[in-house]
Amino acid sequence: MPDHDPPPSIDQLIDGLIAREGGYTNHPADRGGPTRYGITEAVARAHGYSGPMSLLPRDEAAAIYRRLYWLRPRYDQVARRAPRVAAELFDTGANMGPGVATTFLQRALTALNRNAKDFADITPDGRIGPRTLGALDSFLDLRGAGGETVLLRALEALQGERYLRLAEKRPANEAFLYGWLANRIGNVE
Repeated sequence: MPDHDPPPSIDQLIDGLIAREGGYTNHPADRGGPTRYGITEAVARAHGYSGPMSLLPRDEAAAIYRRLYWLRPRYDQVARRAPRVAAELFDTGANMGPGVATTFLQRALTALNRNAKDFADITPDGRIGPRTLGALDSFLDLRGAGGETVLLRALEALQGERYLRLAEKRPANEAFLYGWLANRIGNVE
């Protein structure tokens, strides 16, 4: 068997995300308004930052990512089972919201359970709890390492479809579609 690199740590995932997001932007087509390191002004304000967005400290952005997009949605629990899936959920959650990313996981697991023969269907509620973790455990027990790869593909398919739908529903989002597809799909394996 070939040697594999160890899974990335949350610090490495945050570093990669901040590198992809870049510095300060205030694109007129972006409903999120001013952002720095991918953190919107609304999120920064909700978490105590009161300064200009162009000066949001990197360590503050990293702390927000760790708290809101890793620990709160329980992706640390997913990482213990499937680190590449957790990395994908973290990246998707930072871009679309953790509830959306988690719903993608729940939908994919339910669709891959062979009509509930392998484990019970999961209600796609956008929250990781015992049922979602149990379904993930069952899926990985049945499908092994190859199952994690298939699950990643399902998550990325759902993510890509959502990006296309966002651009179709709001033409201003076409300004971002190429970058979303280039920088968000397949970048965490």
